[in-house]
Amino acid sequence: MPFARYLKGNFAPIHKIRSAASCDYIGAIPGDLVGGQYVRNGGNPVTNNDLGRDAHWFDGDGMLSGVFFKADKKFGIQPQYVNQYVLTDAFLAAAAYPELRIPILPSIATLINPKTTLGWIVFIICRTLFLILRSCLKHPSSAIKKISVANTNVIYHDGRVLATCESGPPMRVFLPSLDTVGWFNGWKAEGEPPKSAPSSGIGGSGISGFLKEWTTAHPREDPHTQELILFHSTFIAPFVHCSVIPTSKMEHRTSGPATPILNMPVPGIESPKMMHDFGVSRTHIVIIDIPLSLDPMNLLYNKPVVAYESEGRTRFGVFPRHSPNRVRWFETKACCIFHSVNTWDEVDKLSGAVTAVNMLVCRMTSPAMIFTAGNISPPAPSHAGEEECRLYYTQFGLNRFSNTINHQWALSAIPFEFSHVPKHLTMSATQFVYGCSLSKGTFTAALGRATKIDCLVKLDVNSLIKKGLGQPPVPVTGCVDGRFVPRKEGTSEDDGWLLTFVFDESQLDMEGNALDNARSELWVIDAKGMQDLIARVLLPQRVPYGLHGSWFSKEEICKQRPVDSYRKSLN
Repeated sequence: MPFARYLKGNFAPIHKIRSAASCDYIGAIPGDLVGGQYVRNGGNPVTNNDLGRDAHWFDGDGMLSGVFFKADKKFGIQPQYVNQYVLTDAFLAAAAYPELRIPILPSIATLINPKTTLGWIVFIICRTLFLILRSCLKHPSSAIKKISVANTNVIYHDGRVLATCESGPPMRVFLPSLDTVGWFNGWKAEGEPPKSAPSSGIGGSGISGFLKEWTTAHPREDPHTQELILFHSTFIAPFVHCSVIPTSKMEHRTSGPATPILNMPVPGIESPKMMHDFGVSRTHIVIIDIPLSLDPMNLLYNKPVVAYESEGRTRFGVFPRHSPNRVRWFETKACCIFHSVNTWDEVDKLSGAVTAVNMLVCRMTSPAMIFTAGNISPPAPSHAGEEECRLYYTQFGLNRFSNTINHQWALSAIPFEFSHVPKHLTMSATQFVYGCSLSKGTFTAALGRATKIDCLVKLDVNSLIKKGLGQPPVPVTGCVDGRFVPRKEGTSEDDGWLLTFVFDESQLDMEGNALDNARSELWVIDAKGMQDLIARVLLPQRVPYGLHGSWFSKEEICKQRPVDSYRKSLN
């Protein structure tokens, strides 16, 4: 395999951990940020000695990087930078064996590479099992019992901050220190004070329970009921399950269960699939079944573990939140959707009945980004034309006589991914959506190049949807607006701030390696005009390019549940 692009430059991991390092800043930090913290998650492999190994952007041990805006009597506001590894089972085991040259878990690049042989897959699986067994024998109290690296997302629910990843349950961490508390099973997290709760939660016992605890990296919290909704994708039929975890706050229990509903099977999915995200409205859940299989049995048919069927179909399973047995399937042309943006109900004004479910997604013509992020040639797209990743509007009609997709077309022609809608506005028809884009090219970067986001985008989706409904574009391939023009008039919805880490690549040397003194910044941007850089927080070190970040308010930080103990590294 060629040299892994996702192990060098600002993708390269860092190993220096900082706790509450005070930061200088340029500009004026808004008072709204005082007491809050911005945190981003991303892969940062602790084992990185063999730079010629298979590597993928989505690999690596989870590392949280955050800036806490501390109230200071002398300075008013004092930003503090902190970063910590998420102390998963896999991280603790790897840290205990510094002689390892490659990570314990196989790279995603190995699983998606069509050139990977069955013999090599068997070898790396046997190696992983051997290292897991060794961890059990050498350090029984911290054996590898869960294989998640918790490197993808970080969210807040019911007094807990949770780091998430596809291959296991959420891991609780504590703010602002970012210390690891323990695995969360739907009822409680390890390290929390004892209380009466079932011993098993998400997943259950045995090998099937181990697989069913694999939880989406993008759980959705209802801003009204405070319920947390998750799905679990497995290798065993029925392949997908859903869980609904309520809040402990009585004032938010207006409907739904008072205790978690765990592992409800979703019928209708015929094989294991790669599923990263889904949609949740106030009444319905939308499961996205793309033609991208994630099945070890593929090797028996001379296909990689992760294989794309360009002639297949993409399906959406729509069902009431607590009744997956009432799922209805809607089909469209093959495409890949790894992130949904927002989902909301269409309600009849007279009867109050939900007549349709609306959904915004980041739609790709193929899974090319998954492959190029591992330095592997991608499969051909499902239809002729340029690779694209655009913001799409889709509406599922709930007429009882047919399963019809009423509308599906792009809102804008610009590349659009890694979207954001303010938490309190999710599951509602918002006016604006924020996301990431590129000044050149698309998210499906050419082989050997690393996708680098250099633009933030604000779209007036309300206006674009209205325009599209008035003059509907061609279904699937149509686009409302081939250009982007921001609205001049503003509304209160976009009063706020965008926070993001930024890295200046002039700090790379001629070979593309980051200099030892390279540093990142945290930018605070006015969300209304998208032109004013309000403040630049100068960090003491660089932050590697990561995945998803979240803002946690002062109130959320203060209302975290108590902790009895934290996870500790063996070193």
